[in-house]
Amino acid sequence: MSDDLAKGSGKRSGSGASALLAFTASVLHMVWMLVTVIPWGIIMLVASIWIRGTALWWMAVRWLRWAIDGARVLLGIQIRVSGMENLPDGATSPAVLLVKHQSTLETFLLPTLMPHPLAYVFKKELLRVPFFGWAMGRLDMIHIDRKQRNQAFSKVVAQGKPLLARGIWIIMFPEGTRIARGQKGTYKSGGTRLAIETGAPVIPIAVTSAKCWPRKAFIKWPGTVDVSIGPAIPSQGRKADELMREVEAWIEAEMRRLDPDAYR
Repeated sequence: MSDDLAKGSGKRSGSGASALLAFTASVLHMVWMLVTVIPWGIIMLVASIWIRGTALWWMAVRWLRWAIDGARVLLGIQIRVSGMENLPDGATSPAVLLVKHQSTLETFLLPTLMPHPLAYVFKKELLRVPFFGWAMGRLDMIHIDRKQRNQAFSKVVAQGKPLLARGIWIIMFPEGTRIARGQKGTYKSGGTRLAIETGAPVIPIAVTSAKCWPRKAFIKWPGTVDVSIGPAIPSQGRKADELMREVEAWIEAEMRRLDPDAYR
């Protein structure tokens, strides 16, 4: 396998024994997630009859912690976090998190790290995923129809404002989809537009998850995933495209610092 292919796909060369171990561990982790998400999804659905809002969110985060603990124990994936001091203080302080998206790992991981509930902006089709999607539908999330782009952003703003006022942070992936290790997608300005509309600061976050959990790959590899939280960037008086360029510059420079091998 060439170095370029290894970097782009996130795959690793190694002995047959190490590949077999990684495959076996990945199977065990998948089984762990399946056997825990089904009962927990049912518990969430039943609990949502009486419980909503923040209490239901932290109940959901408990399962996400199980998934991350499973990745640590079964897959050998360690998490190293820096920059927590850059997060806003205060129970109702707003924030829009703009995150580098390389794999499913950060989707599960970030809620377990953040001191505030998060509202993901995601395509409504995910609500149809059995158990996981059904449970997500009971939470304070923003689900959009990507086919109706103009109405979609209006919905993000309309739902995002009251959520931010309650101290629920909005999390978005500005590249719009998972990006291969060492690659950069097109940063779209929806997140910075939302921040400007609501007056919330933007928090750029770099995540090197593809080193261990490549996008669209079943096999995961042991190693350390870095999560770097950048300084808050005020949104007042800014233009959306200009602000997104600043976010992009910080994230991409930080990705090169954290994972230099991927960019050689």
